This record gives sequence, structure tokens and C-alpha cells, in this order.
Amino acid sequence: MPSSIDVANYFLCLEGESSEISNLKIQKLAYYAQGFSLALHGQPLFSEPIEAWMHGPVVPDLYRRFSRYGSGAIPLPNDFNPSVFSPEQQHLLNEVFDVYGQFSAWKLRQLTHEETPWRNNFEEGEFSRTIPQQEMEAYFKEHLVN
Repeated sequence: MPSSIDVANYFLCLEGESSEISNLKIQKLAYYAQGFSLALHGQPLFSEPIEAWMHGPVVPDLYRRFSRYGSGAIPLPNDFNPSVFSPEQQHLLNEVFDVYGQFSAWKLRQLTHEETPWRNNFEEGEFSRTIPQQEMEAYFKEHLVN
């Protein structure tokens, strides 16, 4: 199974040399990719949990990996191999990027704050509350897939 890092690297490569993708934005893209994978394919795209943090859904492993870039752009990976994804997964990632990649990190943050998977699991002052995959799957099936 691909990791959240693989998902991030795929999106970074889609963006290319002019990438302006920040840690905040990559978190939201990974969240949407996971949600659509759950809703459309009935299985997660990656195994790491997604948590409800103040600025929206976050994959902690992914956050730590890119935290050194602050709010700046994450550089392109040097050695990424997209073959870790099936053609079906690549199609899903391309679709997610086409729809959500156009938005700024703050617009994506705003979108996730309006959605129940984050709203139902975020508690002010509580730092690491996991967003259950079942909630994401149900929400994405009901609200975003159709």
C-alpha cells in the first residue's frame, strides 16, 4: 500500500518545478485523496491516520516530514516512482489534483472546516483526535462523489 508520503510526492510531481504547494495544502490534498479513495473504491489509499487539527485534517507523519519548510513551498522529490500506485489510484489522484489543486491552502482549509469529518472530530484544545475512515467514507459518498 502506498504511504501518505507517496501521495504527497505524486501531487508535488503533478505541480512540477513551479510548485507552490505548502505543508498546509499537501495535508488537504492527501485528505481529499483518502476520502475519495474510501468513497469510490471502498479502501484507503494510505494507512496512516488523519487527525482533526486546528487548521483542518492532518496526517501527522506527513506533517512531520514537511514541517521544516514552514509555510513555504515543498521542493520536488528527487527519487519518486509513481508506479507505487495502480492505474486506478493514479487516475483518482489526477482527478483530485485537477479539482482541488487549483485552490490555495487557505481555501482548502476553509472547505475542510465546513465538512463534517473535521467538524465532528475537532475539539478546541485537543490536539490529536483521529478522523475515523468510516466517517470520511460516508461523508464523501453522500456529499462529494455524486
